[in-house]
Amino acid sequence: MNHSFDIPESKKIRLIINTDAKNEADDQYAIVHALLTPRLKIPGIIAAHFGTRRTDYSMKESYEEVIKVLDIMKLKDEVAVFKGAEKAMPDEQTPQLSEGAELIIKEAQKDDPSPLYVAFLGPLSDLAAAYIKEPAIANKLTALWIGGGAWPDGGREFNLMNDIHAANVVFRSDIPLWVIPQNVYKMMRVSIAELAVNVKPYGDIGSYLYQQLVDFNFEFVNDQIPIMIERARQRGEILTPKDFDAWPKGEIWHLGDSPIVGLLLDEHEFLYEMKPAPRITSDMRYVHYQKDRFIRWYNSIDSTFILQDFYAKLKLYYRSK
Repeated sequence: MNHSFDIPESKKIRLIINTDAKNEADDQYAIVHALLTPRLKIPGIIAAHFGTRRTDYSMKESYEEVIKVLDIMKLKDEVAVFKGAEKAMPDEQTPQLSEGAELIIKEAQKDDPSPLYVAFLGPLSDLAAAYIKEPAIANKLTALWIGGGAWPDGGREFNLMNDIHAANVVFRSDIPLWVIPQNVYKMMRVSIAELAVNVKPYGDIGSYLYQQLVDFNFEFVNDQIPIMIERARQRGEILTPKDFDAWPKGEIWHLGDSPIVGLLLDEHEFLYEMKPAPRITSDMRYVHYQKDRFIRWYNSIDSTFILQDFYAKLKLYYRSK
C-alpha cells in the first residue's frame, strides 16, 4: 500500500502476522497498525485458531475477520491471507500443517536481504509445524510471541492455553524468540473514551476498529459467556458467570497485540532480558531445567510510544484518502 511517508529500503523488514483475529477485539488494531507502517513489508497474514471454548471454527472465523479488515481498507488485492492450523497439536511430535506453516517455510527460504520476522498474536501452532517440517528455518527468521504467564512461575494465559505443545516445541528450538508475556502485554491499556477520540473519527477503518471493540464488550457479556459455560458443561467442566467477573472491565481494554509493531519499530533494548527457556507444564507453569537455550523476555513496553505511533499513522492515512 502507499504510505504517507517512506523510509530507506535498507531499514525495512519482512513481517508475517499470525493472528487469532476473531478471538476478541485487539488483533484488528495490531493488523491495521502493521499495514500502516512503512518499515514493514508484509508477505502475508495467517489466520490462527483460538481453541474451541466458543466455537468449533475459530480459524475460519479469524480468516474471515482478516479479510474483512483488508476489505474495509481496500487492500484485499495487495495483502495475501493464509489459513493456519485448525486446532492445537495433539502432542509435541505431530505438527498441524497448514497454508500458514508453508508460508513461513517458503518466506524463510527466500533469498531476500530483508530480515524476516513472524509475529504470533495467538498460539504458536503454525510456527511449531513449520519448524518440525523444516528445522533449517530456525536461523532464517525471528519470532515474536504475545503469550505466556509472568516470569518466573508462569500460569494460566489464553494464547498459551490454546497450544501448550506448540509452545514447548518453539521454546526448546533454536528459533530466535521474543516473548511478550501477559503481565507485559496488559500494559497496553486504553480507555474506550480514548479510542472514541483517537480512532473512531478516522475513516471507515477507524470507525470499524472502534465499533467492533464496543460491540464485543456487550457481545461477550451477553452472548459469549453463556456459550462458554454451556460448552464447558458439555466437557464436564464447571464455569459460572462469576468466573468472568474480571474481564472485560467495561470501560477499558487492553490492546495486547499491538506491542509487536512497537517492538519492530524500536526493540526497547533496555526493557528485556535474555532468559533460559523454561519447559511448560499442562497447567501452564514454568519448569526451569536448562541453561543453554536463551530467549528474549520482555519485562515492560512503552505503551505511550506504541499508541501514539498508531494514532498518528491512522490520522495520516485518513488525511491521505
